[in-house]
Amino acid sequence: MAKELKRLAKDTAIYGLSSIIGRILNWLLVPMYVRVLQSTGDFGIVTNLYAWTALLLIILTYGMETGFFRFINKEQQDPQQVYSTTLLSIGTTSILFLILGLSFLSPISSFLGYAETPAYVGMLIGIVALDAFTSIPFAYLRYANRPIRFASIKLVNIFLTIALNIFFLLLCPWLYTHYPSTVSWFYIPDAGVQYIFVSNLIASFVVLLMLYPQLSNRTYQFNKELLKRMLRYSLPILAMGVAGVLNQTVDKIIFPFLFSDRALADEQLGIYGACFKIAVIMVMFIQAFRYAFEPFIFAQNKGTDNRQAYADAMKYFVMLALLIFLGVTFYLDIIKYFVSPSYYPGLRVVPIVMIGELFFGIYYNLSLWYKLTDQTQWGAYFATFGCIITVVIIVCFAPTYGYMACAWASFVCNLMMMVASYIIGQKHYPIAYDLRSIAIYSGLAALLYIVGTEVTIQSEPLRMLYRTALLLIFVVFMIRRDSLLKIVLRRK
Repeated sequence: MAKELKRLAKDTAIYGLSSIIGRILNWLLVPMYVRVLQSTGDFGIVTNLYAWTALLLIILTYGMETGFFRFINKEQQDPQQVYSTTLLSIGTTSILFLILGLSFLSPISSFLGYAETPAYVGMLIGIVALDAFTSIPFAYLRYANRPIRFASIKLVNIFLTIALNIFFLLLCPWLYTHYPSTVSWFYIPDAGVQYIFVSNLIASFVVLLMLYPQLSNRTYQFNKELLKRMLRYSLPILAMGVAGVLNQTVDKIIFPFLFSDRALADEQLGIYGACFKIAVIMVMFIQAFRYAFEPFIFAQNKGTDNRQAYADAMKYFVMLALLIFLGVTFYLDIIKYFVSPSYYPGLRVVPIVMIGELFFGIYYNLSLWYKLTDQTQWGAYFATFGCIITVVIIVCFAPTYGYMACAWASFVCNLMMMVASYIIGQKHYPIAYDLRSIAIYSGLAALLYIVGTEVTIQSEPLRMLYRTALLLIFVVFMIRRDSLLKIVLRRK
């Protein structure tokens, strides 16, 4: 068992590291985008289309990745047959999506508001088709316990995407200005948005080539009955996945449809999307916490009631998330240089979105109850509930209040999902969360935030010094009251 746990920890670190590095590096592309693209509206186009990409990718994989893991580990099933059936199913639907999407490219582009730039939508269709298909070979690498190859291909995809973005958005304009003959035969000036999608499409195609060993040298066996059983298992997961991704992206999808002036909508969405990226620091922390801290807590509780571990994980998650929140908001005057001045009006969404993501992180921790009791349908219920709230708030208030409605929709949606999951979860799988400590830390963080942001100090160095002192108060209080070292020593 110890050997298996050690291997699990190692694999988790590799998978988690590649995912987190990917998020960070993609996040670091934003400062370049907001400076090289011609306007905030251009970044609004990128924000809108990548939101569609996230949704379409969930639809095109229709829960089959999870179904693959469920069925390939059944003793009575032939693993190669499960892999073949899954791959052929996803491959067929991906090809159909590609053919139909390109065949009806003009009306689809017009519907989405890109009648004059259908190439954007065409490349998006290609990216989604490729990524949906390659999700199954990636799943097979995880099944075959090949985390190094999995992470290597993922990182190649990330670094190639970044390199191509730098080439098209920075190097080519410089060459076009100083040595036009070197790039004029293929480079189109002022087509920055297009080259973002070109970079992604090329990188996705290279990933397909790198996964060739997982696609060749095997006998494909399609089992119709197996596919039916897999679809019965996977389609409910699709519903939960669609509702879940809509909670994260529906604001960026429907926002342009709510304004008669599409240019204005794109400009506002660009500002919101760029400033939303600052708040993504909280999302990256949540993911890092899932990969690192939770396995540690659970490993320290072998042979005991794990409910105490779940309660500890929740408390320490909230503590560290509040520290991240204060750190970002206190130093927002410095972090704002992540974007260009034309995006500064949107910085006011950062605290709202970060607290909303904190609520989502708590909701994710609370979701243990329906996973442990095999009542995963509740995940779909909560996600659908949250999605309805989000859509209603955005539709009702975005035409008047613009992107601020999107920020508050995220806040309210995640808050309601968190509260609903807690109330229902305590009935099905009661856990004695340390609500008193959570309330104390939340109250202190709120007080420090108000004192730190409402007190006017004209000098930026003095303002940063003042806020650093407030941040240290929270850190010292956290260490003295609930040191992470104490829990380590107590469990040894």
